[in-house]
Amino acid sequence: MRQASGSWLLETKGLTKKLGGKAVVRDVDLRIGEGDIYGFLGPNGAGKTTTIRMLLGLAKPTRGGVTVFGKSLAANRMDILRHVGSLVEYPSYYGHLTGTENLEVIRRLLDVPKERIAEALSIVRLEKDARRAVKGYSLGMKQRLGIAAALLGNPRLLILDEPTNGLDPAGIQEMRELIKSLPGQRGVTILLSSHLLSEVELMATKVGIISSGSLIYQDSIASLKARTAGRIRFAVSEPEAAWQRLLELGFEAERDQSRLTVGGAADRTVAYIVAELVRRGHSVYRVEEERSSLESVFLEMTGTGGSL
Repeated sequence: MRQASGSWLLETKGLTKKLGGKAVVRDVDLRIGEGDIYGFLGPNGAGKTTTIRMLLGLAKPTRGGVTVFGKSLAANRMDILRHVGSLVEYPSYYGHLTGTENLEVIRRLLDVPKERIAEALSIVRLEKDARRAVKGYSLGMKQRLGIAAALLGNPRLLILDEPTNGLDPAGIQEMRELIKSLPGQRGVTILLSSHLLSEVELMATKVGIISSGSLIYQDSIASLKARTAGRIRFAVSEPEAAWQRLLELGFEAERDQSRLTVGGAADRTVAYIVAELVRRGHSVYRVEEERSSLESVFLEMTGTGGSL
C-alpha cells in the first residue's frame, strides 16, 4: 500500500523505548494511512502495548518520534489527543452507574455535546441496555461500551489494544463487525493490536508485525496473503522419468515416491506441465495445490514456534 511521503495519518520514525537499559521497542517505523484498519500483530510481550502507550503520549520514547495528523505528538500532544480515541487493556467503569451515566462522566471531561452519548451507544448497539447498571453487563458489552467511550469525542483515529481479548465467540464476532463498519460509517482510521492473526486477517486492510521489539513486516493484508502462495503437487505414473522431464524443462521440481512438487505456478503453467507429461506418456492421477497457512507464515516470521 503506497502513499506519498508526509501524507500518513500516523507515522513513527525510529521509535525506540528502553526499560532498564534494554530496548523493548526498537527503531519502529509505522505508517498508517487515512481509512486504514491497521492490524498491529505480534506475540505477547513483543512490544505492542509499549508502542501504543507511546502513540498515546502515555510513555515517552527514548529515541525517535511520532507524527499524527501531520503534527509532532511531542509538540502538540493535547491538540492531537482531542481527535484520538483509545481502548487500552480492559476499560474501567463505575459498576453501579448505567451505561449512559458512565458515558456522561467522560462526556463532561471531553466537553462534547450531550447528544454524542446516544449516538455513541447507537454505533455500538447498546441503546437497549443504556439504562442498565454496568455491573450487569457481559464482558462483550463492557468492551463495546469502552469503544462507545472512545468514540464520544468523534475521533479521526481509534487505537484498540487487544479488543477481543477474553470475549466468547459471539462477542468476538460482534466486535469484529463493529470494527469493520467504523471506517466506512464514521470515517475513522483504526489501529488494532492483537496476537491473533486469524482475527486481524478478517478485519485489517494493512498489517504490521512486531517481534522482540522490532517491526519485521509492514504491508497490505493482500501482500501478506500472497506470501502463502502454494506449491503444486502432481501424482503421476513413472515419477522418476516425469521428474527428469520437468527438470529438463527448467522447473524446480521435487520428487517424493509417486508425487512431484513444483513451486507455486500460474494456471497456464500447470496446464502446460500436465499436457507435457501426458504427451510423454505419463498418466496424471491428481493435481493439487499445497498452500502455507497465514498462521504458519506468521510463526515463521516471528520465530515463535507453535506457541503465541
